[in-house]
Amino acid sequence: MEKVRIGFFGVGGMAEYHMKTLQQIEDAAITAVCDLNKARASEMANQFGAKTYETLEEMLDAGVIDALYICTPPFVREGIEEAAAARGIHLLSEKPIGLQMAEVRRKEQIIRESGIIHSSGYCLRYLDTVQQAKQYLADKQVDMVLAYRIGGMPDVGWWRLMDRSGGQLVEQSTHQVDLVRYLAGEFDFVEANYAQRHIQRNYPEATVYDVGIVSFGLRSGALGTISNTSLSRHLGRGDVEFFGHDFYVSVSGMTLRIVDDTQDITVTSEMDFYLEQNRAFVAAVKSGRQELVLGDYSEAAVTLEVTLAANESAEAQRRIVIPAV
Repeated sequence: MEKVRIGFFGVGGMAEYHMKTLQQIEDAAITAVCDLNKARASEMANQFGAKTYETLEEMLDAGVIDALYICTPPFVREGIEEAAAARGIHLLSEKPIGLQMAEVRRKEQIIRESGIIHSSGYCLRYLDTVQQAKQYLADKQVDMVLAYRIGGMPDVGWWRLMDRSGGQLVEQSTHQVDLVRYLAGEFDFVEANYAQRHIQRNYPEATVYDVGIVSFGLRSGALGTISNTSLSRHLGRGDVEFFGHDFYVSVSGMTLRIVDDTQDITVTSEMDFYLEQNRAFVAAVKSGRQELVLGDYSEAAVTLEVTLAANESAEAQRRIVIPAV
């Protein structure tokens, strides 16, 4: 194919940023958009030179796209991946890829059996600093992990409802969970405690927590915690720290720090990781090389399983073991 023709289902802020980076990729062309918000769809279509479609099926059947970006909230995912896979249309599914694990596993099997290229929204894997950390940690024994996702609350009503967003760990801190998996290995168990400390003063209808602590064990034997809150107006953090007996590694936003017996280095990336993620996906579609994608749908499913298990743990007030895949 000369250019990879791309359609978008859901054209909110995340989709718009993807579109802006795709404009910088010579082998990509944005050709179609579809959204329940018709005015927003028209706005994005005019801005990026695409055509609007009334329904997903109409867009998929028009013969104008090779790949589909799914940028809807996690509660609006029914039938989308399956419809694209059935037509041989490649997929990038933004995170989180769903809220029901059985449904996500069913979709995963369909996607894998279809043979299409598939990617997910775990963009931090593409950072050069994350790749440097991965290389450094490859032969190290990680003994403790501390992760943080601290900040404010997205200003959308659906985010404040557990049955629509899954809460902060599923919808935001999932990036930190994914980095732990990518850099230190798979989760063995989680134990979570959640609380509503401030949120219902402003949003009485809210069912999500605004403070959460997750303790976990990895299959390697390492232990760790993830601290996340959406009530912090004055401080934001998105860090993951790895401790061994003779080293320390921190991935804090765009900055990597490595300390050991011979060095104490700090590197700050200037990379646009969304651009690199989209460049890899477009190249994978054009070449048919799935291995160019660093975080496929199956990887996203494993990360989702950890975060949903934490939700289950908080509700049941007990440890949840993560099944081996």
